[in-house]
Amino acid sequence: MASSVPSSFQFSPLLFYFSNLKSGFFGERNKLRVSSVPAPRVGFTRKVTECKESRIGKQPVVVPSNVTINLEGQDIKVKGPLGELGLTYPREVLVERAEDGILRVRKAVETRRANQMHGLFRTLTDNLVVGVSKGFDKKLQLVGVGYRAMVEGKELVLNLGFSHPVKMAIPEGLSVKVEENTRITVSGSDKSEIGQFAASIRRWRPPEPYKGKGIKYADEIVRRKEGKAGKKK
Repeated sequence: MASSVPSSFQFSPLLFYFSNLKSGFFGERNKLRVSSVPAPRVGFTRKVTECKESRIGKQPVVVPSNVTINLEGQDIKVKGPLGELGLTYPREVLVERAEDGILRVRKAVETRRANQMHGLFRTLTDNLVVGVSKGFDKKLQLVGVGYRAMVEGKELVLNLGFSHPVKMAIPEGLSVKVEENTRITVSGSDKSEIGQFAASIRRWRPPEPYKGKGIKYADEIVRRKEGKAGKKK
């Protein structure tokens, strides 16, 4: 009887050994037992990040003699020649007043959020003191043929090339001054309100990069682009 096994096939003991194992698993088959070794456990270590002291937050806030400070828990009210402003602190930070009148903002807990709030609310506290004593201002400039601005009562009127003039109500507590019909100055005691209103003015006609036309901040640098080159002859 002819064998069905090809003549080139050679018997391998290793092949016979693996054929008697359960496929994919260790176990017992044909009275052959294979012992399994448990895998070792892998341990992980967690690195603890220390919160460093904020370089801005640890700076003191100097209070002028013409500014009055009123502290009530997490609330502060600052009153000066230019008005009165207030601020509420989160629970992560505390504000203290020294005997010499200097304000200090410190962290109440040692967390990452407290480290973030420390420097932020120190800056906001300083803005309150400077705002009611000296004030802030933001300057804008109109660039473009026919672009002009004027103040009519409690409204700022802008001519920006639209079919109609743009009228913007001036928020309470802010003052707007226009010079030479193209230079706008927004001033007041609240720095955030000044920045928000100035951004609202600029949003009507942001400066375009080819000719620079539009409304830009006085200290803004507009990156110019080169226009399309004409067809070569």
